[in-house]
Amino acid sequence: MCGIVGYIGFRNATDVLIDGLRRLEYRGYDSAGVAVRTPAGLRVVKRSGKLAALESALKEEHLEGPLGIGHTRWATHGAPTDPNAHPHTTEDGRIAVIHNGIIENYLELKEALKARGHRFTSETDSEVLAHLIEEKYQGDLFQALKEALKEVRGAYAVVVAHEDHQEIVAARTVSPLVIGLGEGENFLASDVPALLPYTRRMVFLHDGDLARITREGVEVTDLQGNPLEREAVEIDWTLEAAEKGGFPHYMLKEIYEQPWVLENTLGGRLREEEGDVELGLGLDPMAIDRIHVIACGTAAYAGWYGKYLLEALARIPTEWDVASEYRYRDPVVDERTLAIAISQSGETIDTLEGLREAKRKGARTLGVINAKGSSITREVEDVLYIHAGPEIGVASTKAYMAMLAAMAMLAVHFGRRRGILSKEEAQRLLKEMRKLPRLVEEVLEKRPLIAHLAEKYHQAQDFLFLGRHVQAPTAYEGALKLKEISYIHAEAYPAGEMKHGPIALIDEHLPVVVLATKGPLYEKTLSNIQEVRARGGKVIAIATEGDMEIGKLAQDVFHVPEVHPLLAPMVSVVPLQLLAYEIAVLLGRDVDQPRNLAKSVTVE
Repeated sequence: MCGIVGYIGFRNATDVLIDGLRRLEYRGYDSAGVAVRTPAGLRVVKRSGKLAALESALKEEHLEGPLGIGHTRWATHGAPTDPNAHPHTTEDGRIAVIHNGIIENYLELKEALKARGHRFTSETDSEVLAHLIEEKYQGDLFQALKEALKEVRGAYAVVVAHEDHQEIVAARTVSPLVIGLGEGENFLASDVPALLPYTRRMVFLHDGDLARITREGVEVTDLQGNPLEREAVEIDWTLEAAEKGGFPHYMLKEIYEQPWVLENTLGGRLREEEGDVELGLGLDPMAIDRIHVIACGTAAYAGWYGKYLLEALARIPTEWDVASEYRYRDPVVDERTLAIAISQSGETIDTLEGLREAKRKGARTLGVINAKGSSITREVEDVLYIHAGPEIGVASTKAYMAMLAAMAMLAVHFGRRRGILSKEEAQRLLKEMRKLPRLVEEVLEKRPLIAHLAEKYHQAQDFLFLGRHVQAPTAYEGALKLKEISYIHAEAYPAGEMKHGPIALIDEHLPVVVLATKGPLYEKTLSNIQEVRARGGKVIAIATEGDMEIGKLAQDVFHVPEVHPLLAPMVSVVPLQLLAYEIAVLLGRDVDQPRNLAKSVTVE
């Protein structure tokens, strides 16, 4: 989750940039760089690694100037190397660009630019922006950015400096940007903490906004050049609150980051026209006869979801195990087995040891991981990074969302290469995946309805969560979230299993959360709801928008947007995350650091 800082004014820009980037270190990064407008022109210094490496290099360079832009990069396209670090420049070094997000059509843009004589020095998607802006530039940097962005698809916060201009120009879509207003100086950043030492007056840019920033003021327009009014906000946050984006807890902030996370996980990988997914993996799906998915906790439920999709779309027999049991059951593994280890931290000891057991028996290995450079990434043959950014809250939310998206892409990737999934069906799935960030935003907008449910049920002593097929893992994840942060006892079952024992728990005091979105097993799920109602249970149904019939069976209904049934968990898990959060807050729990839990379990 990259960091951006920009400055124009009367101070030495280098000092402001480094200070701001340091305040954004909590976001995570693997390289850093600055571009400063000096008397000798625009000068760029960038280094892989931590800020200390950049600061050491700057001691030798002595960059001095009143205008500059800085960046910390969380690598997506291209390894964390000096050339791939930002800022990126044009060949003559007169334009510098920093960028957060994903340019989805960068490959076609890059090939077209190379054909027109542009030479690239990095593997990143971001560098195409510098060359596009150079082509459009005719003396007006703001206009050049505007014209360049008309050719770009994707998510971005982009900031540009030119050695001939006393201004910074910027634009955003999806990825955040905030402008800090000063006296005789102005600032820019991807998040508020970078700016708090200098100003409390902030302007938050909206999707589609472009901004021209000078010492004297700020001009904001849309992509068509129409002027926009963006009201300045006085920020009264502490630094800790600022790191949380103004949210009271990291967990809530991370729940609200999930649309961005989906953009980041999916972005640049979906090839809708070809009906395919580009994951950059070296493994051959035709050389695999079975898959073993190994994970713990929340990641294990993402793996369970992956099992359904890998079998449905690629027809590969897939076993799903909690890692702490996997290596003790003497699993049947050979060289045609793929072991998939899923972990946010990449350090989970049970998952790591399960992976090692599979390797000892000859399996090929793949890690679905968030943290770069972690132990699992060093021990597997292939890595599928989920690009969720740093997750601070102990109870995982946005990493789980990214894991679901990664497993869905992997299933499409395997299905296409094994000739099981047709191009047309893959295109339909990818089109639906592309909608997911917007659909999750729609769910988040209805948080007050979840808060009402939490108020109604937060005194319950027990909860039961039910779901079928791909929604069974969602039910288990919902129960886990409630247990983790509210300390309320909660159980989850595949809905069809309810009558094989759990039905004995149901009485008028038991809230039963049922995942009842539209799909092939919808009618069977309604039958389960009727069984709960017949025994006095209180039903909270998560249902598809437009489903009014379910209101006749459930006491409470929360509607989520309709999406392909195989992708429904990525929409319907959000209300369960919010329900757990709201109940925990009402009960006065420590949401970000619940008792007895650690973010990464590195001991058995």
